[in-house]
Amino acid sequence: MAPKFRDGDAVVSLNGKWISHAHTLFAAIAFIGAFVVGVQLHFHKIVQNEHFGYPDEWFPSVSATIGDRYPERSVFQVFIAITSGPRFALVFLWYLMTARPGSTLPKVVAFTGLFRTLTCGGWTYVTSTDDHDWHDIFMISYLVATLPWTLGCLALSPANRRAVRYRKILASLFFGTLVPLIYYFIQHKVHKVAGAYTKYAFFEWSLIVFDVGFDAVTALDFDAFELVVRDVKGVSRGQLKTTADKVIEKEKDKPIGNTFGTGFSWPEAFDVAADIYNGFVFWSNYTAMPLLVWYFPLWHMGISGYEAVIVTTVSPLILAIPSIRSLVIRNRAVFQFLPLTGLMAFLVRDPVYRLFISGFAVAMGCLIWSATFYGERALNVRLESRISAFAIGLIMSSVAKFAFQTNNPVWPTMNAENGGWNKFGLFLGILAAIRSARQPAVSGGDYYPPAGKKGSAILAGIGLGGVIFGLHSLLSDSSTMISWVWEGFPIRGPIQVPHGALTIFAMSAGYLFGLYYPRLAGSWTAFGIGSLGAAVLTCYSHWFGFYGGLTIAFYLMAITPVFIASAVHHSPASTFGTAFSVWVFLCLFHVWVVAYAFVPGGPLVREHTDWLMTVTMLFVGAGVFSSSVTNSGPSKKNFINPNSRRQRSYYIYALAILQLLAVAVAYLRFPTNDYTPYHKEDKVATAGIWTIHFSLDNDMWSSERRMINLIREAELDVVGLLESDTQRIIMGNRDFTAVLAEELGMYVDYGPGPNKHTWGAALLSKFPILNSTHHLLPSPVGELAPAIHATLDMYGEAVDVVVFHSGQEEDPEDRRLQTEYLSKLMGSSPRPLILLSYLVTKPLEGNYNTYVSDVSGMKDIDSTDWDRWCEYILYKKLKRTGYARISRSTITDTELQVGKFVIGQPESEEEIRIPEEMVPEGQRFPALFRGEGVRGHRYHVFDEPRYFQ
Repeated sequence: MAPKFRDGDAVVSLNGKWISHAHTLFAAIAFIGAFVVGVQLHFHKIVQNEHFGYPDEWFPSVSATIGDRYPERSVFQVFIAITSGPRFALVFLWYLMTARPGSTLPKVVAFTGLFRTLTCGGWTYVTSTDDHDWHDIFMISYLVATLPWTLGCLALSPANRRAVRYRKILASLFFGTLVPLIYYFIQHKVHKVAGAYTKYAFFEWSLIVFDVGFDAVTALDFDAFELVVRDVKGVSRGQLKTTADKVIEKEKDKPIGNTFGTGFSWPEAFDVAADIYNGFVFWSNYTAMPLLVWYFPLWHMGISGYEAVIVTTVSPLILAIPSIRSLVIRNRAVFQFLPLTGLMAFLVRDPVYRLFISGFAVAMGCLIWSATFYGERALNVRLESRISAFAIGLIMSSVAKFAFQTNNPVWPTMNAENGGWNKFGLFLGILAAIRSARQPAVSGGDYYPPAGKKGSAILAGIGLGGVIFGLHSLLSDSSTMISWVWEGFPIRGPIQVPHGALTIFAMSAGYLFGLYYPRLAGSWTAFGIGSLGAAVLTCYSHWFGFYGGLTIAFYLMAITPVFIASAVHHSPASTFGTAFSVWVFLCLFHVWVVAYAFVPGGPLVREHTDWLMTVTMLFVGAGVFSSSVTNSGPSKKNFINPNSRRQRSYYIYALAILQLLAVAVAYLRFPTNDYTPYHKEDKVATAGIWTIHFSLDNDMWSSERRMINLIREAELDVVGLLESDTQRIIMGNRDFTAVLAEELGMYVDYGPGPNKHTWGAALLSKFPILNSTHHLLPSPVGELAPAIHATLDMYGEAVDVVVFHSGQEEDPEDRRLQTEYLSKLMGSSPRPLILLSYLVTKPLEGNYNTYVSDVSGMKDIDSTDWDRWCEYILYKKLKRTGYARISRSTITDTELQVGKFVIGQPESEEEIRIPEEMVPEGQRFPALFRGEGVRGHRYHVFDEPRYFQ
C-alpha cells in the first residue's frame, strides 16, 4: 500500500538508494557476464595480443573481453544498455541533491555526468573492430570527463562523513591505478615484455571496479530521497550544506575560499579566454620568428644578415619615450590587433617578406605586453589577469604543439597543405582581440608611493630575461627536455608521448604555486631548488635527468608572476627592454654553442651548454635579488595576493582544460602502430639515407608531410636522417622525427641530443631496435660528428645499422680521425651491418678507402657510382640486390639514396649487375618514380634503379 503524506496520496514510493543499487548491479552484470562468457568460450583468443598469447598472457583485458567477440560482446551491450536508465536517474538525483541558488558547479557536474553516459554508449556500441578511431575518441572522452566528474562529486558531497571517506578512497585508487596501468601498457607496447599485458589487464579491470564503486557510494546519500518524487530532508533546496559549502565557509580567508566561493559568469569566462588566446598569439609569434630567421643562414651556410631580425624583440626600449609609452598604454585596444599580422604571414609565399612580417608581429607583441603590464600595475586584479594570460598562453602553445606533433598550427611555416590551421587561428585571434578591446583603457600614471622600496631595475630586467629565455628554450615544447635525457634503446627514460604531458603538468602546477605563494616562489630556497633541477637536467640522462627538468619547469613557471610583478615598479624600458635584450644575448649564446664553426667568436663557447645554463640561472638569481627587495615593503606584501580573487577560478579552469587536453593527446598519440616491413614475405630490407635540412623545405614551409609521402612511397623499412636536431630555439623546438614515426609506423631513435652540440642524426625503422648507442666522433677543430649505432631485429636476425654525419670539407684532420674511429667501430661488429652516411669524400679517393677497407669490412653498395660527394650506403655480410637515387624535389638540397638487401642470404662475392626482369617482384623498386616521377621525385643520375646478382 502506498504511503500517504499531508500533500496527498503517493501512488508509489521508492527510496533513492535503489537507483544506485540498480546502477551498480547492472553494470557489474555487464562486465562480469562478458568476462565469464568470454573466458568460457574464447579464453585463448581474448588473452592473445599482437605480441604474445597463452601461457605468457593469461588474463584478458577489458577491451578484449567486451568488444572483440560474440556472444560476450552482446552480453555486455545488453546489460550496459539496461544500466543507462539508472545511470541517467543517478545523474539527475545527484543534481537535485546538490543544486543551490546561484551555484554553477552542480550544473557543470550534471552536464559532465550526462556526457560520460553518452560517451560510454559510444565506446560500448562502436567497438575497436568496428571503427578504431571513433572507439578511441569515445573512450578518451569518457576517461577525460572522469576527472571533472570525480572532483565535482567530491566538492559537492553532502556532509556525510562515511560517503566522503569512501569517495576519497575510491577516487585515490582510481587515479593511482593510472600510473601502473600506463607503465605496464608501455612495457607491453614499446618494450614488448611478455606478461606485461596481463598485468595491465588487472589494473584495467581495477579501474572498472573503482569507477563503478565511486558511483555506488551515492546510495549512502540517496537514502535521503523518496521517489514519489519528494524531498524528505530538504536537501534539494540548498538547506543542507555540502562539503564544499563547509570548506568554503571555514576557509574563506584562504585561497580556496576566494577562488571557488563565487558564482560563474560567462562574460568573464570569455574575457579570460580572450586574454589567454592573446598570450597564445604572442608565444606563437615569438617561437616562430627564430625558426624563420634560421632558414637564411641555413641556406647561406653562414651569416646571412637576416639574423638582425631577432633584435625586434627589444622594441620595449622605445617605451623610454614618454609620449610613445602613453600612446601605447592608452590605445592598447588598437595595438592589440598588430601582433595578429604574424598569424597572417602564411599568406605571403616569399620567405623574406614572411620573415619581416613575423618580425614586426614580434616587435608589436613585446611592445604591447610590456606596456600592458606597466600600465596596469596599479590595478592588482587586472595585472594578475594579464600575467596569468601571458603564462598560460605559453602552456596553451605547448599543448597545441603537443597536439599537432610539435608544430604550432598557426606558425608562418604552416599552411593548409602541411597541416596548418592558420585561418582558424587567425579567426580566433581577431575574436580575442575584439573581446579584449572592450576592456577600458588605463592611463598608466604613476601610483607607487615615494617611500616604497624598489630593487634594481636592471637586475629585475636581467632576471626576467633569464626566465623568458628558460621558458622559450626548455618549455615551448613538451618534448624538448625529453630529448635532452634520451640515450637510445632500450628505453630507460621518458618518451615524447605520453610523457610530454608530464612537462605540461609541471608547468601548470608551477604557475599556480607562484600565483598562490609568491613569497616562497621568489625565495632563495626556491632558487636553489630550481638551480639544482637545472644542474640535474644538464648533467644526467634518463628518468633522473628528466626529474631535474620537471623541477626547473616548475620553478620557471612559478617565478614568472613574481618577476613580472617586480618589473612593473620600474620604467618598462629599463625592465622589459633589458629583459628582451638579455633574451637576444642568451639566444645567440644558445646558437653559438653548436654553430661555433660558422660564427665569429664561436670557438669561445664551443660545446658549453653547461655554461649557458649556469649564466641563465645566474641571471634568474639577479631577478630574485631585485624582486626580494621590491616586494618586501608592507605596501607590497600583497601585490600578488595569496588570497585569490574571483578571476583566479577562471584561469584555474583554463589550466584544467589544457591539462585534460594534454592527457587526451597523450592517449591518442600513444604509438599503436603496425611496424610490419613492406615486403615481409620476401625478407627484404629497404634502407635509405637523407639529409633533410631540419625539416624546412626550400620555400620555408614545414616539410614533414612531404617527407612522409616520399618515405612511404619509396617503401623504406629503415631510413637514416641527418641535420635532424630541431630541439633548439632557432629550429622552433620541434621533434619532427615523432611525426614521421607515428605516421609511418616506425620505431625512432634520435641523437645525440641537443645538449650534445651536434646537428643531429636520427634512425627510423620498421624493425624493432634491440639496442642503440650514440657516438660523438673526434672533432678537434670543426663541428661535432654524430653517429647512431643500432642493432635491429630483421626477420629474426640481428643486423647493425649505423647512421653517421661526417665533419665539413674545411676540416680534413677531423674527417680523417672520424674515418678511423668509424671504420674501427664497424669492423668490431661481428653482425651484418649497413652504414647510412654523409662522408664528404669522392668515390675511390681519400677517406673513402678507409671506410671501404679490410679494417671496416665494408663494401660500397655501388662502387661504379662516381657522382657522389656526401651520401653513401655501405654494407657487409648482407646480400645487396638494388640501389637507387631519388630526387628530392624542393624538400631539401639533398637527394634520397636507397638500397635493398635480402636478409638471411649470403653476401655476393662479385658485383654483377642484372636487368630488372630478372629481379623478383618483391625486390624491385617502386615504378612510381620512373620517367617524370611524381611531385618532383624521380629516379635520377642513372634514370633508373640498379639491380645486382
